[in-house]
Amino acid sequence: MSASGGTKAIVAALAANLAIAVAKFVAFLFSGSSSMLAESVHSVADSGNQGLLLLGGKKAQREATPQHPFGYGRERYIYAFLVSIVLFTVGGMFAIYEGYEKIHDPHPIEAWYWPVGVLVFAIIAESFSFRTAIRESNEIRGKLSWTQFVKRAKAPELPVVLLEDLGALVGLVLALGGVGLALLTGNGVWDGIGTLCIGVLLIAIAIVLAAETKSLLLGEAAGVEEVEKIKAAAVDGTVVTRVIHMRTLHLGPEELLVAAKIAVEGNDTATEVADAINAAEARIREAVPIARVIYLEPDIYRPEAAE
Repeated sequence: MSASGGTKAIVAALAANLAIAVAKFVAFLFSGSSSMLAESVHSVADSGNQGLLLLGGKKAQREATPQHPFGYGRERYIYAFLVSIVLFTVGGMFAIYEGYEKIHDPHPIEAWYWPVGVLVFAIIAESFSFRTAIRESNEIRGKLSWTQFVKRAKAPELPVVLLEDLGALVGLVLALGGVGLALLTGNGVWDGIGTLCIGVLLIAIAIVLAAETKSLLLGEAAGVEEVEKIKAAAVDGTVVTRVIHMRTLHLGPEELLVAAKIAVEGNDTATEVADAINAAEARIREAVPIARVIYLEPDIYRPEAAE
């Protein structure tokens, strides 16, 4: 993922959520709708999440140090994981609590035009943010389905923003449905039910985000296509005859560690092997530019010992 594409989607989502949060709070104050309060907190949580993603991207750019020789690329994964926690606690749990309270103590919605008008405005604004995230994702998604893209993306920002925007749009529809039914029936319980649904939705999205970012935090290998490119680039057919075994690990979204044992001929000189390793590293970096840290160990190929 290009960092600029991810940043553009985050900034678009942040601007939309800040404007929507203010409008929702105003609508809540005039109407007393619990759905509007839950949606207000949801937008504030989303705004905070976008701030976390921007902060993580900034911190990940720091230079490597002796204590962190591979750099700080995984900062982006840590902050993406924090997003899932914020979405679960601040957004989801608060909405469930507020919905429970409204169902047990229902009261009619006042000044109905405020929540309805703000929700329509929020749907329009959120749609523009979602459209930006979709457009930026399409530039790198290729032939992957949306589910595959969310699961396989090594850069966390776009999947996070996509799921947040999707959750926001569905949540707005639920809030509009809850407010609408409360107005039509004169029963505020429907507003509480809509709020509960928003809470369940946010918790579900938070769980998905937590699972995906946890996998990235633990360390994921390069994709199948990248692995094949690296293996092909390492072999020159003269000195380096094959890759005996290889391990890859993402140090960050755009930084890959490659460690491989390569087969060389037993009669090659040390100089020939060293030159071949340097050439192999250059070919690998050309084939897969994110392969920044490469360790190649020469060995004699023995079929019975190969992993």
